[in-house]
Amino acid sequence: MVGFALIVSAFLINSNRPVSNAGGKGDAFTRASGKCAECHAQLQYSVVHEFELSAHSRRGLTCLDCHRPAANQRTKEHHGFVLSAKLTAGNCRSCHEGIYQEFLRSGHAAVSWAAIYGEKGLSAEEVAFAERYQPGRAKRPPHPFVSLEGADAIKGGCEQCHSVGRPNEDGTIGNCTACHTRHTSSVAIARLPTTCGQCHMGPDHSQIEIYEESKHGVLFAAQQSSLNLAAPARDLTTRDMFVPTCATCHMSGLNGRKITHNPSERLSEFLADPITNRRPNAAAGKANMQAICSQCHAHETIERVYAQAQKVVDLTNDRVNMAQSIVDGLRKDGVLKGKPFENPIDFVLFDLWHYDGRTAKHGAYMGGADFVQWHGNYPMLQKTVELRAMASDLRRKR
Repeated sequence: MVGFALIVSAFLINSNRPVSNAGGKGDAFTRASGKCAECHAQLQYSVVHEFELSAHSRRGLTCLDCHRPAANQRTKEHHGFVLSAKLTAGNCRSCHEGIYQEFLRSGHAAVSWAAIYGEKGLSAEEVAFAERYQPGRAKRPPHPFVSLEGADAIKGGCEQCHSVGRPNEDGTIGNCTACHTRHTSSVAIARLPTTCGQCHMGPDHSQIEIYEESKHGVLFAAQQSSLNLAAPARDLTTRDMFVPTCATCHMSGLNGRKITHNPSERLSEFLADPITNRRPNAAAGKANMQAICSQCHAHETIERVYAQAQKVVDLTNDRVNMAQSIVDGLRKDGVLKGKPFENPIDFVLFDLWHYDGRTAKHGAYMGGADFVQWHGNYPMLQKTVELRAMASDLRRKR
């Protein structure tokens, strides 16, 4: 009876061990993942469970495959293991070097960080590399808000998104888990509009709100359950994604098209700038994006949307130029003095292009009519009238 009880107990204990520790994948896997899981299943079960659901787990990777120190990383001792003190893109690039190199050329990399802090924290080599692909966007001073709002406000706000391009101590840029999440490393999560919408939202870059209003967003909300968001990237077709998400248009290799982790490859204009100009790769960017559009839309429809969007961009440029000339005239004539954002009129001008102008342009390209009009052109008109009244008042009081 004692022997029988011991045998039953052994079976019960083994059945409750973490899957990664009882999967029979060899001593190396047991030491690297099972031993980790024995402890973390008790402390942070979700970490173990998420890893078990991941493609990394299905392919036999272990915890140490990702957590062992990469080149130039600080280390820490952790219960008999030597681990990286902080994971970066350096840990991912050992298997995904091509993807990392595409990322480095994108607006998500060093130039995203530089939009807040300028060159600070970036090496001369990192600045030079970023300038080759995103000219004028890495070699720049910190944004005025860094000193005006204070370090805590910037760190708790802007940096939470712009750290996707943070310079790391090991010489790499960014962290892949910003989009793919830790432990699941899921392509399905990266394809969700809400993943991009963590950062691409709000009055200055309202892409998620525009998408949700657009026909694409309405169809996604209605038919998400019928889409195959987890389809392998190289095999993705319009049978899997017959309704597009952000990633479908900007990154995915739909129906055999090239996969990219540099969304700039499919962009033709700098829509986020005060005055929009064509990108250096404008012709190729337009062709690349239209090749994706053509998987669902007729050529005539694509050309019509692009032509109408270009007219909105040109109109927005004219309105921003007009507003800027009002403020520039005040400074030229000595009516307006002080540093940027020391006068109320500076904020009106900033809101006009940074909020309303950007919104109108993105709305035009992404199918959000309400954002072209009521969140774009109407407030631009309103602020232009306000700027003129403020300028007249300042000149009168001079």
